[in-house]
Amino acid sequence: MATNDVEKQDPLESMYTPDNVEDDEEEDGESFMSWIDHLEELRWRIFKSIIAIAVGSVVAFIFREQILYILELPLPKTVNAITHGKPVVTGITEGFTVFLLISVAVGFIMALPVVLYQTWAFISPGLLTKEKKYAVPFILAGLILFAAGITVAYFVLQYPVQWLIAFASDSFAALISAGSYFTFVAFFMLAFGIVFEIPLVLTFLAQVDLITSQTLRKKRTVAHISMWIASTFITPGADIYSPIFLGVSMSFLYELSIIFIRIT
Repeated sequence: MATNDVEKQDPLESMYTPDNVEDDEEEDGESFMSWIDHLEELRWRIFKSIIAIAVGSVVAFIFREQILYILELPLPKTVNAITHGKPVVTGITEGFTVFLLISVAVGFIMALPVVLYQTWAFISPGLLTKEKKYAVPFILAGLILFAAGITVAYFVLQYPVQWLIAFASDSFAALISAGSYFTFVAFFMLAFGIVFEIPLVLTFLAQVDLITSQTLRKKRTVAHISMWIASTFITPGADIYSPIFLGVSMSFLYELSIIFIRIT
């Protein structure tokens, strides 16, 4: 009987033939280059966003006096009688610093559509067709809701400002610094801008089947109580008006979300 001289090859050895090793090295190289390409694109997207914010900040700085006038309107004229109601600066650099911070904040708001577009352009290649379909409406809705929140905040700002100043007027002479006033205004508007995104968040959760309008209706009482409690911590002041305005806004937006989710 003839013996079989053909040696059997170890299956493990066949996995590590020179050809397989070369293929693995090529795949690793392609993966590495893919990461490099993504990082390079991300760098340029961030750079373009920063440029947009910088341009918006420069434009806002050019019109700083007009912006300052609009932001000072909620401040009572009886405050800082010597300065005719204008906030005061307590340091040699505070005036410039306040103008700079206001310009950057307004510039960021102006550049927000560009920032969101750059974000969308970076992540869109990895999204499914269905996800792309909803992304653009969600971005536009987010911008509109944020702008609506800031607008509402501006028109109700005078009530907490006047209440806080009048509350201590019998015991203290009000001398409002520019830094403290505009910090309060910024946090107040930011709180409303974020809160007005509630319909967007709830709609997104409904789209991914995490909640339904029926769920929101069942949890309505708990949700309203929680939102009103949260409103007392979110607002920057200790006045009675800020939590009320914010609580009413949150409750209204919650109910509006229920209706919108039910009809979509």
